[in-house]
Amino acid sequence: MTRFARRLDGIRIAFEATPGERPVLFVHGFASTAAVTWAGSGWVRAFAEVGRGAITPDLRGHGQSDKPHRAADYAPRQLAADLVAVLDTLELERVDVIGYSMGSRVVAALARLAPERVRRLVLGGAGPVELFETWDPGEVQRFVVSGDLPSDPTIAAVLGPSIAAGADRQALLACVQGVAGCTLDVPAGIPQLFVVGGADSIPAGVAALAAERGAEYLELPGRTHLNALSARAFKQAALDFLA
Repeated sequence: MTRFARRLDGIRIAFEATPGERPVLFVHGFASTAAVTWAGSGWVRAFAEVGRGAITPDLRGHGQSDKPHRAADYAPRQLAADLVAVLDTLELERVDVIGYSMGSRVVAALARLAPERVRRLVLGGAGPVELFETWDPGEVQRFVVSGDLPSDPTIAAVLGPSIAAGADRQALLACVQGVAGCTLDVPAGIPQLFVVGGADSIPAGVAALAAERGAEYLELPGRTHLNALSARAFKQAALDFLA
């Protein structure tokens, strides 16, 4: 059943919470939803099988959550504060957290905003270079508003399917603008596991980043950005790390 956490400014964040011990907060990536990312690829079921609950919010601008149109509404601190609101609604003080793609940057922002709420972090499909920051802002805007094909094919590849499915174009554009440049910086003392697909170019450089931090690291041979989430090895590594 979908529930809603409400921010003081009235923004509503949709989420579902499945029963179980020591619930884990799962944060999806850009132009996706909690249902597609976490339920659809078997994560909620895998954690339920070992007795752990799952909290699966839709980020603002996505799914059933509210969709403001200002870039400032998608600043990393705002996205992180939405997650705090979800935890507050559930009266949870401290949780394990898993993020994927843009969701990894959002959970890193959560760890910076409220480190006392995060026990351990799994950061999937993200590296030191933030994808949106590499895009030409004008090309992104023209593609979203008018459909003009950009010179960078990743813009159309990432945004196109969501637009074709009827997503709120202005919310997507605002999210790209607000998140661009968001880091993976995490306060010292929070254990981290980085997981990436071996055939995924988006998280380039993450192995060195993990080594620099003394974090755990797993590369999934042959997996791309799109199918890394379905890997059994990814789920098992997260379960072991968060045990």
